[in-house]
Amino acid sequence: MQPTSFKDTQLRENNSQKVHPQPMDEAMNQNPEAIEALVAKIFTNISSLKSAYIQLQSAHTPYDPDKIQAADKLVISELKNLSELKHFYREHNPKPVCVSPQDSRLAAEIQEQQSLLKTYEVMVKKFQSEIQNKDSEIFQLQQQIQDANQKKIKLEKNLKLRGLSAKESEGSGDDNGFHGIDLTPELFKSAVEAGYRAIHDFSKPLINMMKAAGWDLDAAANSIEPNVIYAKRAHKKYAFESHICQRMFSGFQEENFSLTVDNTTAKESLFQQYLNLRELDPLDSVGQNPDSMFGKFCRSKYLAVVHPKMEASFFGNLDQRNYIMGGGHPRTPFYQAFLKLAKSVWLLHRLAHCFDPTVKVFQVKKEAEFSEVYMESVVKNFIVDESDQKPRVGLMVMPGFWIGGSVIQCQVYLTGIRVAE
Repeated sequence: MQPTSFKDTQLRENNSQKVHPQPMDEAMNQNPEAIEALVAKIFTNISSLKSAYIQLQSAHTPYDPDKIQAADKLVISELKNLSELKHFYREHNPKPVCVSPQDSRLAAEIQEQQSLLKTYEVMVKKFQSEIQNKDSEIFQLQQQIQDANQKKIKLEKNLKLRGLSAKESEGSGDDNGFHGIDLTPELFKSAVEAGYRAIHDFSKPLINMMKAAGWDLDAAANSIEPNVIYAKRAHKKYAFESHICQRMFSGFQEENFSLTVDNTTAKESLFQQYLNLRELDPLDSVGQNPDSMFGKFCRSKYLAVVHPKMEASFFGNLDQRNYIMGGGHPRTPFYQAFLKLAKSVWLLHRLAHCFDPTVKVFQVKKEAEFSEVYMESVVKNFIVDESDQKPRVGLMVMPGFWIGGSVIQCQVYLTGIRVAE
């Protein structure tokens, strides 16, 4: 292309002729209708883009991933078409040195459409980001469902191991159990053993805190049950276990454990309560429903087991006690240790009242003659004096139970015995 002189340029400007740095596309130069057709395509494309954008918005309320993806593809497709029209116009219509008013209006229209295009591009990116966030939320929910299914499988496995499978519970009932599940003395005995272990486990931190607070353990044990002759000083721990047990099992024979309720509970419901709580963390249970029967049981038994003077010496105040009396369940280590004990006794109570007839609890008095039928000594390797008298009960540590014709022995500490070395 030959250079244009200043004179030629001035002459052409005087003649109001447009000057281009390079020739226009021949078809569009000779046919102005082509430009109008291009503009019409742009407006049609913008209209389609608006429609696709509206579909994309609608797919978010309610949230529909499939509709969002379809609308997103449609928006992207219209954006590509608009971009192609833009590049086509730029390739065939370079910016003129001098333009007519008509060209200025067209340029303004194009500029407006480009601005609108950028706005849509920003909105599309925003929606794409939202889609990614929703996809992330869906993935997290799927993980939670997977974890829940794994826990369900684990629980069902535990039920089967204990002879309490979900499939059995759907069967027909009989005289000995619910829905085909046999409530055997062996099942109840395992719950009794768990309850005794829980009493023993809670007595350890209780005694340690008494020591740390400067308590006279000999005097404390004697105040619980006086005139007991212990074979070893360490055996005085059984006095504290007896104290805990007496408080925890008070009201055990009553269906609602001395709690105030409006009506009785069916045995099937009691058994369901047993199953529901058995696999739960007791702190989670009282946290979810602090005023449930189990929650009320925990509060009442804590106040019965832990004396105010004892608690004040442990913590220097009664804040925790007042919080419990107000209906709360503190997350302190001491109260959590107590909740494990409360759960074991509560489960034992629920299970006892599932039997027909109901399991009967019994206890023996101090100085009662030792009977191997109804009692079991907590000290295994004891020696009786050479006298003809049988050893006698110094403490009842854990009560016994009647299940029909079967007996689960109560745990006792015998007074006046010696321990084999």
